[in-house]
Amino acid sequence: MGAGHDHGRQVARAGEKHRGRLWAAFALLATFMLVEAVGAWVTGSLALLSDAGHMFTDVLGIGMALAAITAASRASRDGQRTFGLYRMEVLAALANAVLLSGVALYVLVEALRRFDDPPEVLVGPMLAVAVGGLVANVVAFLLLRAGSTESLNVRGAYLEVLGDLIASVGVLVAAGVIALTGWWYADPIVAVGVGLFILPRTYRLARAALRVLVQAAPPHVDVAEVRDGLRGLDGVADVHDLHVWTLTSGMEVASAHLTLDTGADLAPVLAAARQMLHDRFRIEHATLQVEPRDAEGVCGGAHW
Repeated sequence: MGAGHDHGRQVARAGEKHRGRLWAAFALLATFMLVEAVGAWVTGSLALLSDAGHMFTDVLGIGMALAAITAASRASRDGQRTFGLYRMEVLAALANAVLLSGVALYVLVEALRRFDDPPEVLVGPMLAVAVGGLVANVVAFLLLRAGSTESLNVRGAYLEVLGDLIASVGVLVAAGVIALTGWWYADPIVAVGVGLFILPRTYRLARAALRVLVQAAPPHVDVAEVRDGLRGLDGVADVHDLHVWTLTSGMEVASAHLTLDTGADLAPVLAAARQMLHDRFRIEHATLQVEPRDAEGVCGGAHW
């Protein structure tokens, strides 16, 4: 038994009404990401390059939100994809983390090299691009703010943009300091700050994605407590072959074999198990196999 398809439709409905705002924010930030990358190359600003890399996290984050909404709405259209395309979000997150780690490390190494002899940068174009990047982030922030309270995926994209706002302010400060004082060290210092801001976030993103891909139990779920909760239900004598994992962000899945007491009524036990998993552990999709006591040991469970 389970509620996987219902939850897929809930994911789709929660984000569907914000799809237009997500696409607008995606297009805006993707455009300014390219502007900042070109601006970094033209001006020689490492701070702009680091902010372009950080803005890339926003574009990927919003792209993953859109992909998750689309996957949720198409989850049941292909009979061979019994769990839909939810894992695409996780694979994209891992690729994002790997790529951004490379960008952040490059920025840090280049910044350290520049501390010996900081090169001049074209302050006027750098300042103009920094202002444009800040405006783009503010607009994207406003576009996503309403949906952040209703959809997990929109909230993730919203938090990405919020983080990039901080980086954009840092680049603007660096440009202003250079323009007013000619202190070229401001550029690599801000670049290091943004790089150090990116690395912990990419580490957490990669760790979360790998945890999903290796099918580990979600951090907020104690498997022993799940087993004890199922065993404590009226009519349940034992629990075995229990597995809990994450399909994609916000979608926890479980499977288990329940051995029933003699004379236990099947329907109430299943209903109670489903309700308990939902209320205590936020597990929306559970596949539960029930067995009478005399079938114990011959159910054919996996022995991995």
